[in-house]
Amino acid sequence: MTTTLTGRGRAAGSGPGSGLTGGTGSGAPIGAGRIPRSQLGHALADSRVLLGRDLKHLLRNPEQFFQAISLPIILTLLFRYLLGGAINGGGQPYIDYVLPGLMAITIGFNSTTTVVGVTADLRGGLVERFRSMPATTPAVLIAHVAAGVLRNVVSLTVMIAVGLAVGFRPHAGLGGWLAAAGLLLLLAIAMSWLAALLGVLATTVEGANGLGMILVFVPYLTSAMVPTATMPAALRAVVDNQPLTPLIDAVRKLLADAPSGGSAIAASLWWVGILAVTVPGTLRLFEHRARRRR
Repeated sequence: MTTTLTGRGRAAGSGPGSGLTGGTGSGAPIGAGRIPRSQLGHALADSRVLLGRDLKHLLRNPEQFFQAISLPIILTLLFRYLLGGAINGGGQPYIDYVLPGLMAITIGFNSTTTVVGVTADLRGGLVERFRSMPATTPAVLIAHVAAGVLRNVVSLTVMIAVGLAVGFRPHAGLGGWLAAAGLLLLLAIAMSWLAALLGVLATTVEGANGLGMILVFVPYLTSAMVPTATMPAALRAVVDNQPLTPLIDAVRKLLADAPSGGSAIAASLWWVGILAVTVPGTLRLFEHRARRRR
């Protein structure tokens, strides 16, 4: 599929704002905080075009679309009926306990698509094409991240709907739902950027598949499935102090209309901090890798 980025009438070397180099049209070192405002507008416009490309790939790729829809359904039914009767939910129905954890697991699983997509674009020649045009190179990453977040929004909406159908009974008011949704959105954005970083680090698409498994399995090493009090002391020390556990705990408490304690604050600090490090680091590494392939 051909993606055209020249519809705005920009041409290489047409003056300031035409590409990151102010007119060379060949791309330039990227710094998230260094993009002038006019160039930021061009970056957002390019990202919008590339996001449309990624969404078309999702709709035209039955496997990707099937994964985004089927995964939350399968996970919810599996833990509700196959395992739910044998696991203690810590004083609440197990479906109420486990669903927030399954949301984090789903976000991690969906992020593998971003890992592979970034590697395929970087290694498959697409980035070189963009660098020969007056297009902003970071738009490739921004579009992949935005598409990943949208995939997660679809998956989580399906998961909540299926959960409500099989017994999930949250007691949160509007404020609790909004706070929980904000934390899940923060997690989806941060995990998508981590996935983009892994995609840049991978040297082959096959390697990207392997690196993506990190994002699949790390959410299991949390309080997603069972309370951490049931774990051995050494394992509990690890699980209690990794960034996903406070986020899952906070979402669980918010949806149960229970005091979240410090979990919501801890989760916010963790994931905002991860974003603050990951976004500029990924952009710079992406630019470095793209230049080496010229």
